[in-house]
Amino acid sequence: MSSPAATDHQYDLIVIGAGPVGETVAQTIAGSGSSVALVEHDLVGGDCAYYACKPSKALLHPIRAAADTQHLSGVHPTRIVADELLARRTEKVTHYDDAAQKQAMEDSGITVLRGHGRLNGERTVEVHGTDGAVQTLGAKRAVVITTGTTANIPPVFEGIPVWDSQDATAVKDVPNRLIIVGGGPVACESATWMTALGSKVTMLVRGGLLLSGMEPFVSDLLADQLTEAGVDIQFYTEAAEVRRPDGMDHGRGEIKGGPLTVRTKASDTLKAEELLLATGRKPDLASLNLHSIGLTDQDVLDDRTPDWLHALGDASGKYQLTHMGKYQATRFAKHFMAATELAERATPETEPPTPQVVFTDPQVAFVGLTEDAAREQGYEVLTAEADFADVAGAVLLRDDVVGKAKIVVDTATNSLIGATLVGPETAEMLHAATIAITARVPVPTLQDAVPVFPTASEVWLALLDQVGE
Repeated sequence: MSSPAATDHQYDLIVIGAGPVGETVAQTIAGSGSSVALVEHDLVGGDCAYYACKPSKALLHPIRAAADTQHLSGVHPTRIVADELLARRTEKVTHYDDAAQKQAMEDSGITVLRGHGRLNGERTVEVHGTDGAVQTLGAKRAVVITTGTTANIPPVFEGIPVWDSQDATAVKDVPNRLIIVGGGPVACESATWMTALGSKVTMLVRGGLLLSGMEPFVSDLLADQLTEAGVDIQFYTEAAEVRRPDGMDHGRGEIKGGPLTVRTKASDTLKAEELLLATGRKPDLASLNLHSIGLTDQDVLDDRTPDWLHALGDASGKYQLTHMGKYQATRFAKHFMAATELAERATPETEPPTPQVVFTDPQVAFVGLTEDAAREQGYEVLTAEADFADVAGAVLLRDDVVGKAKIVVDTATNSLIGATLVGPETAEMLHAATIAITARVPVPTLQDAVPVFPTASEVWLALLDQVGE
């Protein structure tokens, strides 16, 4: 391992990557009086603020509101105005201007440095600025990597200009025909808003399920609703060859050249004006010069790093959800400020359950373990299911409400270890399940928590009655 290099500036903490995880750890620790440098080569606020969480929800919430009017008697159905919806999206991401977020960091006492951060020896970070200047920073205590993720590109698409998730949320040109490769959250949400904007969407899904890893009924419900909206879902389908003779990258959200042709492994041929790769993302570690301190990417992902170097959030390969990355950052900051041994890795003895919401129509909200995952881990479980169409409060939200809920109960503790809610406004209902699982609340106690009538939350009555004494 190399020795520390001569440095231009010294800080208690250096954070590489100014997304929400990097911002959280930097602001929290700077608030304690420590000196903090925050290095970012793109927009302060990261993908979540400009190309993921916020813009996607800025697109999806009006689409859901419009859909509600088509499922309620007594109101005239409304329609999506594509140009106005895209303008709303752009406004919600501050026209891709990060000046306010950068200023907020600086007002917190953080030194924000524009450029690519890379390691250059022990506790040493080089910042390569866009003007070609290089600054060398020294960390008195720690360097934190919060560089997020980068798109995972299957070999068949290498070298071909196509959309990734950033293009989809930053869409400017709406293609007449759009192929989406993948069946995960990004694929399903993108299919929802691109269909609403006017694209004819075809999804190519390698396996037989959407949102694999969740309860199987989730895929059935969501596939039915996406199909009803006009999406063509082709399961067990993979691309064998992709051709785009006139491909050219014109910028984020713009159609990248002429039409493309996809030949599937079943020898079917599909044509489209654009293709979105929603095939997952991987930690963005390649440009960090880890070998300068004798490490590989895998060492970081396996947490085999010196006690002064830490990866948090997406970059750690552990939490690819903003809220969980911020939770991890907050725990790290508490340890840092308490001057506890950083080698403890700020990891709780028991991992908290990970809540996740996919903002499709219907919304898919999930936390904890599925039934299959629980059994694989050795739990003996009881399960319960309920249909939102049988819940008085839910049928007031839509005349033809679609949705289902399922809970998984550990019989040894008689407490929840998993919950899946698919239906109207389930994103706002999920936190109750997260609290119940985190606190290991026994089922009889949950039965004493009475939901308001008439709300969709009354689905809990039907679920808990099935597993209660």
